[in-house]
Amino acid sequence: MTSIFKTTFIFSLCCTAFVHAQYTDVINSNRPGASQTAFSVGINVLQFEVGPFLMNEKRTPYPSYEVKGFGVDFAAHYGFFKEALEFNFQGTYQRDTKTYNVAVPVENERANFKNLNFGAKYLVYDPNKNREEKINVYSYHANRGFKWRQLIPAVAVSAGVNYDTKDNPYTANGVEGLSYRAALITQNNFYGGWVFVTNLMMDRISSDQQDLHYILTLTHSFNPKWAIFAEKHGIKSDFYADNLVRFGGGYLFNKDLQLDTAVTLNFKDTPSVFSVNFGVSYRIDRHVDKPKINNNSSAKDQKKRKSRSKKKSKKKKVENFDEG
Repeated sequence: MTSIFKTTFIFSLCCTAFVHAQYTDVINSNRPGASQTAFSVGINVLQFEVGPFLMNEKRTPYPSYEVKGFGVDFAAHYGFFKEALEFNFQGTYQRDTKTYNVAVPVENERANFKNLNFGAKYLVYDPNKNREEKINVYSYHANRGFKWRQLIPAVAVSAGVNYDTKDNPYTANGVEGLSYRAALITQNNFYGGWVFVTNLMMDRISSDQQDLHYILTLTHSFNPKWAIFAEKHGIKSDFYADNLVRFGGGYLFNKDLQLDTAVTLNFKDTPSVFSVNFGVSYRIDRHVDKPKINNNSSAKDQKKRKSRSKKKSKKKKVENFDEG
């Protein structure tokens, strides 16, 4: 997320309750940023994310050019088999006109997928799983203040397969067909509606264009409906390198629908980048909670208690028979 409005909305309401499980009552959208959260959407949840954008690039040093166009980011997520597991399909399609500033301007119209990926994400470690929050009945501030364990992040891994068409204008020469993607994701949830996510990703592995991405996203929720974010996105490869900055906000229309907008820019002229997007995220929620075991007991403990109960019942029947 791509950004992490779901987590900030949840944490503004109940701080630690969210991280005890993958599924939440509020949509889990990665929009409008570029980072992914560590947590999945939940079993039997199908979620769609889409965001059209307008973009402009200008290169000042020779060869100077300008690119104007539009496009759309899209993604679909589905939770399956385990709460920690999510399958996803995502990509970006762009259409633009690249104009070279020479004596006689030369225009080149382009259109293709900048990326197209199918993959999966799995939560490896959740520091708050099965943790019960201890309440300090003597101190209101102690319950709501900073806790050192919040510095321990949730950790997830992501892997996927890319597909690039032949002669794609948005990739290096010779890049086509299948390549691979792998990412390490961490997420810290702090009191007060603050969430910090990091993504370290290697993209197009096994191709002639291997891209290294790092994304740092900080999100803050003012209330259960509104949140803002700021993001730093670094890209390094032989084909393209950049340091992008994004900021924007989101509005939770209802528990299954989120609206958002963001601006992307950089601070160089080889080329300069400016983009604005508007997006929507919607989920079809068919999640069913698994039955909980009472008294925090294990299945083994319950089996022992049932066995003892049967023995007592048999003993009681024998005593009743003897009395009769």
